[in-house]
Amino acid sequence: MKIVYILTRSDEIGGAQIHVRDLAQAMRKEGHEPLVVVGGNGPLLSQLRERGVRCISISSLKRPIAPFQDSKAFVALYRILRVENPDLVSLHSSKAGLLGRLAAKLGGVPAVFTAHGWAFTEGVGVLRRRVYTLLERLAALWAAKIITVSEYDYQLALRSGVGDIQKLKVIHNGMPDLPEQYRARPETTPCRLIMVARFSAQKDHASLFKALHDLADVRWTLELIGGGPDFPIAQESVATLGLQERVEFTGEVYDVPARLAGSSLFVLISKWEGLPRSIIEAMRAGLPVVASDVGGVRELVEDGVTGYLIPSGDVSLLRQRLQQLIEFPSLRQEMGLAGRRRFEKHFQFEAMFQKTLAIYEEVLDQTLQK
Repeated sequence: MKIVYILTRSDEIGGAQIHVRDLAQAMRKEGHEPLVVVGGNGPLLSQLRERGVRCISISSLKRPIAPFQDSKAFVALYRILRVENPDLVSLHSSKAGLLGRLAAKLGGVPAVFTAHGWAFTEGVGVLRRRVYTLLERLAALWAAKIITVSEYDYQLALRSGVGDIQKLKVIHNGMPDLPEQYRARPETTPCRLIMVARFSAQKDHASLFKALHDLADVRWTLELIGGGPDFPIAQESVATLGLQERVEFTGEVYDVPARLAGSSLFVLISKWEGLPRSIIEAMRAGLPVVASDVGGVRELVEDGVTGYLIPSGDVSLLRQRLQQLIEFPSLRQEMGLAGRRRFEKHFQFEAMFQKTLAIYEEVLDQTLQK
């Protein structure tokens, strides 16, 4: 099977990038021919090449809406599909999903779109939700199948008129396991919290800082991994609250598994989410998780068993739950072990890969029958 993967950005290694990288690598090992087409010239390209995966960069494919650049990106995608003549196109992220589905439709190539969290999800602005709902309703017509990574996003799509039960399919994210050396010891004290997330409007670092500010008499440190437009705002907030000695801004790094292994507690405080791969990474490492109860997060975190779910914006409950876990190492250990078992049972990469491959084969069979 010759398959072209298309996604918008290569300058960050987020959930969609890791998903495509690992899928393409697995497809290659299975004897298929994957090609990854991506915007920009970031670190994702070098990671793909190291794994023997062909890749093409399109400089005009960018996240912000820019009609001239978007038109150039569309033409480039259409030309690539004409030259490569793939059996299937697999699309990831909103911009690549829209342009790529149209290019595939015009090129006569069946397309599968994977929604890593809808752009019209609850929590984003009203105008944005309306615009993206209309765009996704239209683009759904150009896809043979739509994969959602959570039941939450599946139900949201149905309620919003994006696709139907014949076209939509839920496949939870899965990740390859790692050696024992990447397992955390969450009972270790003092408690070392860690959050892996971009500094953007989606994430709610401000609520986390407020909660921790009220726990100044408890021993803890916090490591923040990630970059993004709100990075300076977060640094200023930490300074204003007098938390500089406790909060470490690591920035963009590529040794996240090792850093998780050296941590005691994972936190992800957000305004909206799809199905965060960072939480799966944390469970894989054996860490308890405290996360905002948004999007598909409750499909990952079992409240009171593998960690705690916090209503978005509830700083008081967040503070209580953090204090509880910081002060009781044995509880961190118990929840971390439960999270590890949940990862092993539900979120292994091989299961996700086989389900995804089955979708690809179903689409190709339907195409041949037409």
